[in-house]
Amino acid sequence: WKFPVHLNRATDGKITYPPGVKEISDKISKEEMVRRLKMVVKTFMDMDQDSEEEKELYLNLALHLASDFFLKHPDKDVRLLVACCLADIFRIYAPEAPYTSPDKLKDIFMFITRQLKGLEDTKSAQFNRYFYLLENIAWVKSYNICFELEDSNEIFTQLYRTLFQVINNGHNQKVHMHMVDLMSSIVCEGDSVSQELLDTVLVNLVPAHKNLNKQAYDLAKALLKRTAQAIEPYITNFFNQVLMLGKTSVSDLSEHVFDLILELYNIDSHLLLSVLPQLEFKLKSNDNDERLQVVKLLAKMFGAKDSELASQNKPLWQCYLGRFNDIHVPVRLECVKFASHCLMNHPDLAKDLTEYLKVRSHDPEEAIRHDVIVSIVTASKKDLSLVNDHLLNFVRERTLDKRWRVRKEAMMGLAQIYKKYALQAEAGKEAAKQISWIKDKLLHIYYQNSIDDRKKMNFFFFFFFFFETTERMKCLYYLYATLDGNAVKALNEMWKCQNMLRHHVKDLLDLIKQPKSDSYNKTVFSKVMVITRNLPDPGKTQDFVKKLAQVLEEDEKIRKQLETLVSPSCSCKQAEVCVKEVTKKLGSPKQPSNPFLEMVKFLLERIAPVHIDTESISALIKQVNKSIEGTADDEDEGVPTEQAIRAGLELLKVLSFTHPVSFHSAETFESLLGCLKMDDEKVAEAALQIFKNTGNKLEESFPHIKSVLLTVLQHKAKKGPPRQAKYAIHCIHAMFSNRDTHFAQIFEPLHKSLDTDNMEQLITPLTTLGHLAMLAPEQFAAPLKSLVANFIVKDLLMNDRIPGKKTTKLWVPDDEVSPETLAKIQGLKLMVRWLLGVKNNQSKSGNSTLRMLTAILSSDGDLTEQGKMGKPDMSRLRLAAGCAILRLAQEPCYHEIITLEQYQLCALVINDECYQVRQAFAQKLHKGLCRLRLPLEYLAVFTLCAKDPVKERRAHARQCLVKNINLRREYLKQHAAVSEKLISLLPEYVVPYAIHLLVHDPDYVKVQDIEQLKDIKEALWFVLEILMAKNENNSHAFIRKMVENIKQTKDGQCPDDPKINEKLYTVCDVAMNIVISKSTTYSLESPKDPVLPARYFTQPDKVCPLFSANVLGAVNKPLSATGKMQTKLSRMETISNASSNSNPSSPGRSKGRLVSQTHIHVSSLNYKLGSV
Repeated sequence: WKFPVHLNRATDGKITYPPGVKEISDKISKEEMVRRLKMVVKTFMDMDQDSEEEKELYLNLALHLASDFFLKHPDKDVRLLVACCLADIFRIYAPEAPYTSPDKLKDIFMFITRQLKGLEDTKSAQFNRYFYLLENIAWVKSYNICFELEDSNEIFTQLYRTLFQVINNGHNQKVHMHMVDLMSSIVCEGDSVSQELLDTVLVNLVPAHKNLNKQAYDLAKALLKRTAQAIEPYITNFFNQVLMLGKTSVSDLSEHVFDLILELYNIDSHLLLSVLPQLEFKLKSNDNDERLQVVKLLAKMFGAKDSELASQNKPLWQCYLGRFNDIHVPVRLECVKFASHCLMNHPDLAKDLTEYLKVRSHDPEEAIRHDVIVSIVTASKKDLSLVNDHLLNFVRERTLDKRWRVRKEAMMGLAQIYKKYALQAEAGKEAAKQISWIKDKLLHIYYQNSIDDRKKMNFFFFFFFFFETTERMKCLYYLYATLDGNAVKALNEMWKCQNMLRHHVKDLLDLIKQPKSDSYNKTVFSKVMVITRNLPDPGKTQDFVKKLAQVLEEDEKIRKQLETLVSPSCSCKQAEVCVKEVTKKLGSPKQPSNPFLEMVKFLLERIAPVHIDTESISALIKQVNKSIEGTADDEDEGVPTEQAIRAGLELLKVLSFTHPVSFHSAETFESLLGCLKMDDEKVAEAALQIFKNTGNKLEESFPHIKSVLLTVLQHKAKKGPPRQAKYAIHCIHAMFSNRDTHFAQIFEPLHKSLDTDNMEQLITPLTTLGHLAMLAPEQFAAPLKSLVANFIVKDLLMNDRIPGKKTTKLWVPDDEVSPETLAKIQGLKLMVRWLLGVKNNQSKSGNSTLRMLTAILSSDGDLTEQGKMGKPDMSRLRLAAGCAILRLAQEPCYHEIITLEQYQLCALVINDECYQVRQAFAQKLHKGLCRLRLPLEYLAVFTLCAKDPVKERRAHARQCLVKNINLRREYLKQHAAVSEKLISLLPEYVVPYAIHLLVHDPDYVKVQDIEQLKDIKEALWFVLEILMAKNENNSHAFIRKMVENIKQTKDGQCPDDPKINEKLYTVCDVAMNIVISKSTTYSLESPKDPVLPARYFTQPDKVCPLFSANVLGAVNKPLSATGKMQTKLSRMETISNASSNSNPSSPGRSKGRLVSQTHIHVSSLNYKLGSV
């Protein structure tokens, strides 16, 4: 386009109109003017550029139509027709327009632009003419003539604004296309793009405008794509001005600069070729908010689905990754949130992200650690292949996080992943195998120190809730078969805790139904407190449980629903209905956030049988039977058939304890009866235990099964394997009313057939007789006395018939132990079980038995001392004797008669030279202590573990101490009424026992020997470290006072032995040194005056021996956390391999270590039995 130079010939001013068109002036009506203009429009529309004569003829008409009369005419129809004419005039006269004045041209184009506003109403009768106008000027590129005008920017800007304003969803693709054509020609063919014009385009990309007019956004997007190459320098200049030079005044859009970058990148990344390097500079800005804005922007750009920015601009990507370690928390948080989108859309970048997410998973900020978990889990749930094992391991680690919110997110995330890919198998077997560890890890959480974690593990049961019964039990069956040992224990414990809580709630319901009495409120409150302790955050939930008890008193419907829920016969479907009804009844639409309702929901979820009922047990039994018959798909599930059967029966065994009523069906009992007849010993054992737990009503409800079962049980008791014989006796005791008759039928033939010539055939009878002796001691009183005195002691224990194998091994597997040794062990157990059944020492049988047991210990396991026994057999007998004393000590009547020498000899078993003896003895000791059956002095035995050469044994002993101390403290909190038994429960009272035990340690020979004193210090610190970890009720001062009081006494065991008393005071000095060095509150007043055990210490003297400064200085060196590895070791093995050898000549504890002051020689052993 160019200005005209030859079209000024028509100077006569005469206007020629097309044929049939009269003059158009202000003297005619509007309607007539419109009619005549339409004919003019038709004429110009039919003309083309080659019509030179017509162009000359109508030149004055063209000039006339551009007069102000028409451009400013009040009627819009007139203006529209004139605009159409002008558009055609520009087309016809191109490239030379008939208008010479720049001002006139500006007026004309501004006029045409105003007419384009008519495009907005697509339903208008004149819309087609508006469209024609747009099409014409777009096709001819009429506006390009304005490039040479000074006011071109104003014209173009107004045009752009108008088009962006009028575009709407009523326009078709042609309208959109012509608008893009018109605007793109201005950008592509012009010399420059002003900032103002650029703003009119970019403003439509700002989110607020974008949301208001999506069509304007699409138009701007299409325009930018079309003109990317031409407009890019102007976009770059804009961002340079704002980002690099900080000139925010150059544009009103400066505050939206990051939003614009994102939109432009999504439209065409080439638009930002020169801008992206500027973002790298901004990522390193000192302004926290600015870095945060850039990080948010780049997160969207890198994370977009089809983005190739990371591969195209690696320096920017690396710079962005660096922000994962930013000092500003919101920046790190934003980076972590971005990770999930990046993992889902760009799995190839997972490797780059892994290292940075690893660091952030240990971030000091809880929110960041939490969002790391969310990001990884979100990506995993979309597709497991998107995350590598390292990322999943980060989630695994956070299940141990110090914050509950993070731990919960990690637990729930892993649970969701496991449910999707393992239980529902959405990604096949390989994916299920990849995350098979999750089930174990989730259950290991049950071992967390936080009680809330254990209480909130109930979600694990809801894994199976949504499956149909058969499928649910199949999932549980194979899950249980593949869990590791610790996970199995955790799951079992969860069922037991659920069962216990159900019983507590049932007790509360029973109490509420009772008539009101004086003690009613106290009894209900006591039960409320018990229930509260089984819920998270007992301090807060106590009031809610009280409120629930009140609701149950007042609302019979809710009470009945809850009674149904805790009923042993409640089905899973019934439980679901009950939970819904109760929550619906207690809920309120006006109170969406209801802490009381949340607590009730949690309680209901914990007690509801969501996956186990009679139907479920039946389905589980059928699944086990399928495996037994070989028709199950065990191998497809990745579980060997034998392992599946054993695990299934173990599962049934646990459920028989927690849900016994669910087993009460003929089908279930018949299936279990079939298991009893299987060759697999473990299967039969489990079946017997299930019968014992569930068969209390079998005799009356299923008589046809009873008769068959009794025959099987009697056979098992007489000739079955020892463990099956044991369970068979207990089954008869638990299930049958005339048990005395059945016991007699078993006892008599076995008693008469005992023969030491065939040791293998002796083991089962001795096992059976031992359990009969415990369950029915009075029924067989006379024959049992004779059996123990004559057969067990004289014939079995006092004779070594078959020489043991000569070997340096201290331990061999169970199947390599000689039958004679196994028979002797069963003989010892029979004696102990008999005493436990009798539960009195009137005949002094307990004293004789204890002398026998300590003789075994003092003789190193070789009671006859003839040297015939092998070392592994001696180890077995030492262990059996030590465990037997522990069993007797749990019965008060026998604990009283255990002498201090016998107690010390028993304690030294934990330092036995054989690793397996130490291990098994420690486990038995721990079990008895946890049940609060063993007296407190036995807790002091763990003190001797400080010198165990095996790190794992020391760690295990420390765990046992921690658990027992915490158990006793918790028990005292919950049972304030037992304060009179404080000396037998308060953990701090273990200190006197520990001191006394160390005084009589045979390794402590020289009173002032520095090395031995260091050993004493390590042993004391082993227990004091745990006791002093918390200064509850000023316990440090209490311990100090206790040690001071001991120094005012003499040794109760040897009060007249000056060396022993010197040892006692020296050990007290060491203990005092530890208390003083490790506590800042020891000097405060003791909360109570300690009571020392009378058997261990004499009455105090008023003159207290001074604490030895020499001793304190000699041993005052840093203490290790769990006891150090000793340089002077006893004969204890340092490895746990069953086939390990031990050097008999190793220094340290010798046989003399095991022989106390009252050495018992077998020749002087006189086992007497009085009348019972």
